[in-house]
Amino acid sequence: MNEEQSAWGKVAQAKRWVVKIGSALLTDDGAGLDQRAIADWVDQMAGLRRQGIELVLVSSGSIAEGMSRLGMSRRPHELHHLQAAAAVGQMGLIQAYESNFKRFQMHTAQILLTHDDLSNRQRYLNARITIKELLRLGVVPVINENDTVVTDEIRFGDNDSLGALVANLVEADVLVILTDQMGLHSADPRKNPEAPVISQAFASDAKLDQMAGAGMGRLGRGGMATKLTAARLASRSGAVTVITSGRQEAVLSRLQQGELLGTLLVPDLEPLAARKQWLAGHLQARGRLVLDQGAVNVLKNQGRSLLPVGVRAVHGQFARGDMVICAAPDGEPVARGLINYGSSDAALIMGKASSEIETALGFVIEPELIHRDNLVLL
Repeated sequence: MNEEQSAWGKVAQAKRWVVKIGSALLTDDGAGLDQRAIADWVDQMAGLRRQGIELVLVSSGSIAEGMSRLGMSRRPHELHHLQAAAAVGQMGLIQAYESNFKRFQMHTAQILLTHDDLSNRQRYLNARITIKELLRLGVVPVINENDTVVTDEIRFGDNDSLGALVANLVEADVLVILTDQMGLHSADPRKNPEAPVISQAFASDAKLDQMAGAGMGRLGRGGMATKLTAARLASRSGAVTVITSGRQEAVLSRLQQGELLGTLLVPDLEPLAARKQWLAGHLQARGRLVLDQGAVNVLKNQGRSLLPVGVRAVHGQFARGDMVICAAPDGEPVARGLINYGSSDAALIMGKASSEIETALGFVIEPELIHRDNLVLL
């Protein structure tokens, strides 16, 4: 097996997928929801679920479906018109997924997110816990941008980046972006129809920017450039990204079988290293925990989570999901991570066993103050 086949093999071995489907595919380029295509994708996704693959679906199409239902021939420019179309179209979109997954006795869950939800650490963790619980229950979360209330999402390529942020959120192994193009070409195929599809590259490769170009479809907000941006966002938590045509027969099933379809963009770092790098360098610390020496030893030598019993002091004002510094008894920083409890709650449970959290607070969010997956040593 050569290096390229080995990289594509990671897609076949992936256990948690985020699949993003674009508006042009879902609505047959404006002719209303393509029910036959949706049924076919659901057939394939149900097959993935039967093989034990956890699946999150990020679906565009609410605005485009609303436009069709309301008789709009062109995407409107006025914000209130776009939001009204989204409100109408979201009903048909979710009905289509719910009815199709029901054929396989599978449940779906509608989740509407905004970028604010994923940039606010507390709401980020709330969404993360909810989606992971849905996956544990065998439910397929169907996620869309909350077009009816948000204002900054009505812009170029937003659902591509939403798919990537969801991949970060749930620590997906692979992000599959289904589009109406075969993949990322070496040049703009509209200008050079003979330009070949790039099979594999590092997402961070600067040479890809010129190849991706720019552009926006009649219904969607993005082009290949936004898909490249999405791949780079997904790579920060270690996910590989596949960009390929959703119009290919059995495209998802064939990807799962290891077939090379479209463009595979891979991160430069392994998943855990990529996430740790993001934690170490991209979030501002909001507080400080002073640990006892036993907790320091556990973090450094055993790679375990930080429990409240090992904390001796809490400094600063921070909310659940904020980045905090973990310091040794002498004040030397030893780690940093995303905390599961706000500063006031952390102060109440410090020094206590995890079994005592509910008695102290009246509720339990997590047994750890900081889970090891959200903690990086310094």
